Amino acid sequence: MVNVKVEVIPRSPVSLSPGARAGGALRRLVFAATAGVSIAAASFSAAPSAAYADAGPQTRPLPPLTPVLPVAPFATHLMPLGRASDHLTVTVSGTGGRADGLFELACHPGGGSHPDVDGACGSLDRGARWGKDPFAPVPPDSVCTMMYGGPATAHVTGTWAGRPVDATFDRSNGCQMDRWDRLVPLLPDLR
Repeated sequence: MVNVKVEVIPRSPVSLSPGARAGGALRRLVFAATAGVSIAAASFSAAPSAAYADAGPQTRPLPPLTPVLPVAPFATHLMPLGRASDHLTVTVSGTGGRADGLFELACHPGGGSHPDVDGACGSLDRGARWGKDPFAPVPPDSVCTMMYGGPATAHVTGTWAGRPVDATFDRSNGCQMDRWDRLVPLLPDLR
């Protein structure tokens, strides 16, 4: 049982301005809302009635949950984000004919005309880290050896992990060769 003490203050016959009347009405409204919340909160913490006082804890199975909306529209969102659109086009030239060509690669699920679909998808998955782009260019302030790896070039376009890809590769120095080699077998192994 909650005891609420309400004190009634008699009004004086003095006339109030409209602003003061509105403030008084607001105070009464806030008081009524606060009292209602207090009474509701007290009713949750009240002791059980005498009829159930010695009955012990009551247990019963919960009814099964019924979804508010059908489940089918949400099933498409269970796939990993960005993975359904992993599709790359790889154009390789200047290898002396041994690996030149245009190759399509699809991952998750794997497919396409690339000679090593599983290996290429696996190397890209291993090279993809949070905050790291496997197709990122060599930073401009890098110190690279002046070793020449040949005239081979590659151009990779498409989408990987939900992001657009448009990257070019060559073997003009040690940094570029290392960048190329990190993407083998997506790019041909020219070592």
